Amino acid sequence: MGILAVLALPLLLFGISGIIYIYQTVRWLLSKSAVQNKVVVITDATSGLGKECSRVFHAGGARLVLCGRTWEKLETLYDALINVADPSMTYAPKLIFLDISDINCIRDVAKEILNCYGCVDILINNASMKVKGAVQSISLELDKKIMDANYFGPITLTKAILPNMISRRTGQIVLINSIQGKIGIPFRAAYAASKHAAVGFFDCLRAEMEEFDISVSTVNPTFICSYHRQPAPGNWEASIWKFFFRKAAYGLHPVEVAEEVLRTVSSKKQEVLLANPIPRVAVYIRTFFPELFFAIVASGIREKLKTEEES
Repeated sequence: MGILAVLALPLLLFGISGIIYIYQTVRWLLSKSAVQNKVVVITDATSGLGKECSRVFHAGGARLVLCGRTWEKLETLYDALINVADPSMTYAPKLIFLDISDINCIRDVAKEILNCYGCVDILINNASMKVKGAVQSISLELDKKIMDANYFGPITLTKAILPNMISRRTGQIVLINSIQGKIGIPFRAAYAASKHAAVGFFDCLRAEMEEFDISVSTVNPTFICSYHRQPAPGNWEASIWKFFFRKAAYGLHPVEVAEEVLRTVSSKKQEVLLANPIPRVAVYIRTFFPELFFAIVASGIREKLKTEEES
């Protein structure tokens, strides 16, 4: 009995781990099968996250329409995808030149997209533009450019594709947004404003599209790191601001986010928050204890200014 008692806990943990592994594997396989033969449009497909989304959806047998601002990068991505996949199980991607911040050209590009396969089953709005700086240092022209890329661009493309989905009474729209669509972080006012606006639009769209069986999902990740990003030197614990908003493990990897996007499409989940514990807690504090949240933010600003003066 003594030996059995000692082995009971390890065996139990091993069994639970096995069940979790099997569950995750089955879920992943079901996610891939859910996009097989589906027409999937991915904007900014040449970005780090765009490449990984292209990879997982291509491996799942989706008929991809990849959009990007640089034709050479699109061709490089095309070669990478067809060289690693089984051609008998996948489709060669279609490539479309699209600058999502050029609002005037989006409707014409949407026609090109629809001409590829005659329909769109899944639209993944991935394109985004970032800017960092104090409000008074960012020009109004740059504010407008950020809004075009992060808000007007995605909604213009969505509106252009939407009639096709409505006529077929089926489709999925995914907005890859940001946690900054939930909380405003200082020195990123234009970016946070554009992400807040996008969340509001797609929340309303979700309710309106329910009668047409069109699902709308929003994926809100924290900072997405580059493939080879290394932690910057410095004492992260010295600042309450950095402690409160630091990105554990220095951000989410593009592979992690892309796989979650695939699972979101499969499950048709309405909203996903991809965040480490501290940013996740920040969202809840902002919602339920706004005065505490603003006090912490103000403290971080004061500490930042103090550090700059001392240096």
